[in-house]
Amino acid sequence: MNETLKRGISGAVYIVLLLASILFSKESFFILFGIFLIIAVYEFCALIQIKKFFPIVFALLFYLSITLISHYRKETVTALNTNFNGSYELNINTNTLNLVLLVITLVTSIKCILFLFYDNVQKISTSSKYLCLLGYIILPFIFITKISFGINDYNPKIIIGLFILVWTNDTFAYLVGKSIGKNKLFERISPKKTIEGFLGGVVFAVIAGVLISKYYIGASPEYSQKSILIWITIALLVGIMGTIGDLIESKFKRIAEVKDSGKIMPGHGGILDRLDSVIFVAPFVFLFYQILNYVS
Repeated sequence: MNETLKRGISGAVYIVLLLASILFSKESFFILFGIFLIIAVYEFCALIQIKKFFPIVFALLFYLSITLISHYRKETVTALNTNFNGSYELNINTNTLNLVLLVITLVTSIKCILFLFYDNVQKISTSSKYLCLLGYIILPFIFITKISFGINDYNPKIIIGLFILVWTNDTFAYLVGKSIGKNKLFERISPKKTIEGFLGGVVFAVIAGVLISKYYIGASPEYSQKSILIWITIALLVGIMGTIGDLIESKFKRIAEVKDSGKIMPGHGGILDRLDSVIFVAPFVFLFYQILNYVS
């Protein structure tokens, strides 16, 4: 089969599966990303050369536990309120859990960013491998499910809007870079990325953010301006942190001396190759929503 045709078919299947799961229900969304998490853990373990069984089992159990605690908490709290006054303590514990997970993820993200500049690093320590597995792979998948709730209830438009921004950034970074790109962004890690492409991706992501806010998310007149600012901020996070996430995965692949993280998507590579930008930006978007929730 023609390579372009294979790439088009597998890409279309991926997008349809993704959108269908997000729109159908929060449960189907959780299930799909649980499956994506298992595949991503398998691929990442292969990249950093550690045994796969325990990480996969741990990732699945951890994902299920946090999902049940986080996203079905309201039903639990309602039940508790009818029986005794322990719901306030449950709320505090959940918020504390979110804070702990976020700190671990952000610390790992900083470590991964610094890792980009370590030119002479060709071997990763065992402790760093497991830290990256937790903070760079497992926890970001959990935060993807969390940000689908925004500051209220499950809203599929939020997660779809996020993916639209990622796809817009990636597409226009490629098109602008290929058309006018001359100055390399991070040549020793990703020779094809250019500064012009990076800026083009960010600019078009911001434009997409405005359009998403006005014509897809929708808002009352008094909330419209705030909604636009929110989505412009998310677009900037996607453009900047998403590009860094892509570079970090490229660094891991360069050390492993492989082109793709896997072969599950013909013409595209592995799940990590498709989600590297999203998983890196997700904790930062979640932090942004937490700030919005706090100030509002």
